[in-house]
Amino acid sequence: MSEKIYDVSAEWSKRAYVDQTKYREMYARSVSDPNAFWAEQAQRVGWIKPFHKVENTSFAPGNISIKWFEDGVLNVAWNCIDRHLETRGDQTAIIWEGDDPSQSKHITYRQLHDEVCKMANILRTRNVV
Repeated sequence: MSEKIYDVSAEWSKRAYVDQTKYREMYARSVSDPNAFWAEQAQRVGWIKPFHKVENTSFAPGNISIKWFEDGVLNVAWNCIDRHLETRGDQTAIIWEGDDPSQSKHITYRQLHDEVCKMANILRTRNVV
């Protein structure tokens, strides 16, 4: 793998969701009030059943348990793919690059959705739930 570092262009920097100042502010909030911070971040995805508790952790000897959003239900595939079909269906979702740099492929959200549905149907026929 290359050790080369690519500078971010000014155009990309302007479009970034988080700049250095915002990152520092977000990090400070995540440390000072992690439950509120992560509850806010969790609103960026769609929930089938909203969560009521952000974290449920125990670090007691013999009872290590770390659970996040444990009473909520979401569909990861829907959040990653399906919700983008209407507005971004023909945009690139994945850029695949092979070991040979001449081999690459741009996969749209619609193409990815089709492939995921095919795989889901294969799993369903094999009684995988």
